[in-house]
Amino acid sequence: MAAPARSSFSRFASASGKLGSCLINSVFIARAATRGDGMESPGPTKLEFAVQMTCESCAVQVRAALEGKAGVTSVSVDVGKERVLVESALTSAEVQALIEGTGRRAVLKGIGGSEHDLGSAVAMLAGGGRIQGVVRFLQLSEQRCLIDGTIDGLEPGPHGLHVHTLGDLTLDCLSCGEHYNPSGRPHGGPGDSERHVGDLGNIVAGPDGRASFRQEDSQLKVWDVIGRSLVVDAGEDDLGRGHHPLSKQTGNSGERLACGIIARSAGLFQNAKQICACDGVTLWEERDRPVAGKGRSKAGTETPAAHL
Repeated sequence: MAAPARSSFSRFASASGKLGSCLINSVFIARAATRGDGMESPGPTKLEFAVQMTCESCAVQVRAALEGKAGVTSVSVDVGKERVLVESALTSAEVQALIEGTGRRAVLKGIGGSEHDLGSAVAMLAGGGRIQGVVRFLQLSEQRCLIDGTIDGLEPGPHGLHVHTLGDLTLDCLSCGEHYNPSGRPHGGPGDSERHVGDLGNIVAGPDGRASFRQEDSQLKVWDVIGRSLVVDAGEDDLGRGHHPLSKQTGNSGERLACGIIARSAGLFQNAKQICACDGVTLWEERDRPVAGKGRSKAGTETPAAHL
């Protein structure tokens, strides 16, 4: 009876490996097109994952999937706590895809800097159709905020990304207010000194509709944006360099496609959750269920992943 079980796992691992490879490829396609704003790529940060592991051979395979990869600085695996700590300059989606390529499920539980960080936040975005994503903010220092995110369901190409003043979703994205702009400056790009604080430039979706990005910002502060909203737009932000009347106001990036409220989140080793006290959904079940509403209590084939 053991042979069929091994065969089943082998097929699952093989499928997971192919999926991980596809995810990595789509991430790199999108990231390659995202740069070009004159900003330097951010340095490594630490990512804490919960990973389903039961034995030392699991740890060996996870280490082999991560160690030696470009952008990965260090890897620590604790089988007993089912925890993998990775210091990397890759996006969290890239690291997760590498881990899940071994056939094991992974959930990002915390993010932190190489030194003591000053706070973290997260926005879970949703919009029309199948647009959904998660964007995380980590204040590395007084002058550096890391922004790491993945958004699925977008039309291929560039999309403007902005922090908006209000955390109000009563009218969906229409009630989020204008770009967060406490200094009253004109719209610009993330590398400009004259810009809205909420101007984060463009993210670029690959052919599969996924935009995965990682960038640092010198003006955004986590403690200033918690309780506000993050919005992704339908079109490309011209960074205030266009000739349209909206160029100096919004970057003329079109309608608001998806949005979410920015909330405080856990840093490294601050999230001990294994089961949700409100409905009994475990960490692993939650990985494949929405955070609320239909499909939360019972997983179905059409239930979208929570991408936690």
